[in-house]
Amino acid sequence: MNGRFAHSIVLITGATSGIGEACANLFALEGASLMLTGRDEPRGHLIRDRLNEAGTQVGFSAGDIQDRSYCDGLIEHTVREFGRLDVLINSAGIWQPASSLETTDDLWHETLATNLNGSFFTARAALRQMLKQGSGNIVNIASDLGLVGGKQAVAYCASKGAVVMMTKAMALDHARDNIRINALCPTDTDTPMMHRDYANQGLGIAAGLKNSADANPMGRIAKPEDVAEAACFIASAAAGFITGVSLPVDGAATAD
Repeated sequence: MNGRFAHSIVLITGATSGIGEACANLFALEGASLMLTGRDEPRGHLIRDRLNEAGTQVGFSAGDIQDRSYCDGLIEHTVREFGRLDVLINSAGIWQPASSLETTDDLWHETLATNLNGSFFTARAALRQMLKQGSGNIVNIASDLGLVGGKQAVAYCASKGAVVMMTKAMALDHARDNIRINALCPTDTDTPMMHRDYANQGLGIAAGLKNSADANPMGRIAKPEDVAEAACFIASAAAGFITGVSLPVDGAATAD
């Protein structure tokens, strides 16, 4: 198959919906073979089967990246099935709105365990394999709320801000190892997670989407495909001298 990622092996976490699923679709179109993971096993099997029928070689592993041993085993599973790992897209994440005083211990720990710890555990395991190969690429999906603060988002901001700094530190550690590590920082994106947030606010999806669009300088909400296109670019050879950056995909939401 032709494409920017022909003969490449790409692992995508959080691949059963939203940005992760959009990345799976686009990397498949660009010729990659895929290993997908997420907690929604039936949905994961549907996506795997759909992409396999379209001619992409796809594996799926259900699991929770909060579990370090699962992350280690996921990389081993990928290498057993495909022989190597070229690109990791760390897309799994959760959002639970709460102010500082409303943030319970459980909410705090769960948010950091998924958004930060899971990304670190998976990236660390991937780095071990990429060092053996002598090459690799990691894209962490952070958030515009990793760059600026937000109301009702103390745990989320802390987790995504940490992902931004983790990305910089990892990139410096491996800048001479032919391994590039970058982050993307999307704003509000039209995903099931965003729809659940609208419901929590007492809004219908149409009203929520309009509010998000009205608040954005470009006058629209991000699509998952916008973020997937950025992921494909920053993981591609066209971005070969880019590492350690956190790229806003936000329609200028963080520009002022």
